Amino acid sequence: MKFGYARVSTEEQHLDLQLTALRKYGCDQIFSDLGVSGGCFDRPGLSQALSEAQAEDTLVVWRLDRLGRSLGQLVSLISDLGKRRVDFVSLNEKIDTQSSSGMLMFHMIAALAEFERSLISERTRAGMAAAFQRGSRPGRPAALTTDKCIEAKHLLQRYSYKEVAQMLKVHEKTLRRHLGGLFMEKLQT
Repeated sequence: MKFGYARVSTEEQHLDLQLTALRKYGCDQIFSDLGVSGGCFDRPGLSQALSEAQAEDTLVVWRLDRLGRSLGQLVSLISDLGKRRVDFVSLNEKIDTQSSSGMLMFHMIAALAEFERSLISERTRAGMAAAFQRGSRPGRPAALTTDKCIEAKHLLQRYSYKEVAQMLKVHEKTLRRHLGGLFMEKLQT
């Protein structure tokens, strides 16, 4: 059985072009998602298509990006289909995992995805190393600055942790963590 899957990102877009191509290819049943981002792989239509597909069935999409935007997740999804013996076809990219050339194309995409992940990892490590050399501390900014910690320390002489946290617009645990951690070490030096 051939299962088609179509998706558009916004309610204003139309599925017509995709549905026509999927019907022309001979899909027995077509699932769709309307107004759902390709970045999210948890979609009702896609989930239904994946759960319906059994061994010897085929999942068909008009274009690969209709299935999703993340190359890594696409590769994972198509690999999972392969393990379940469900074939995959992308009409525009001419990927058909039933054929040798389609499998070759899929493996090339998988290799590119792995290469992309490696490059991102290398760039991230290099960027963090450069930031540390500049004296920068990567990550989210501290909720309380050193000046705010000094202010909090003085306020705690008259008010409770809960009251001071409310005054500084932070959670009490955040205040305790900052005053008990690195910021207190800076204050004492």
